[in-house]
Amino acid sequence: MPIAVAVRRHARLWLPVVVWAALIFAFSSIPSLSTGLGTWDLVLRKLAHAAEYAILGALLHRWLPSVPLALIAGSAYAATDEVHQMFVSGRSGRPTDWLIDTAGVAIGIGLLRAWRRR
Repeated sequence: MPIAVAVRRHARLWLPVVVWAALIFAFSSIPSLSTGLGTWDLVLRKLAHAAEYAILGALLHRWLPSVPLALIAGSAYAATDEVHQMFVSGRSGRPTDWLIDTAGVAIGIGLLRAWRRR
């Protein structure tokens, strides 16, 4: 297989991961995402965290066929995202958010695996 073809094939798998991680980073840089909906605001933001990391988990597993490796990579990125948020005014890094993000990664991996089995 020519090198250019191999590079394109590999880039097709990792480039979406990089783009999605950059999007997560950009959202994490916004000082406040509050909607003013009280308890619903908290619930919706946590669901959004899980959903964005589920997508990351699926993209990582698409690139890294090993489930443990994809889960570790997604969880590690979630940890760095929480550290990043500690330096953004109006945001905070929380271990519970890291757990929610990691659960989202696991859900994304599970959904991709289920979809592939169909």
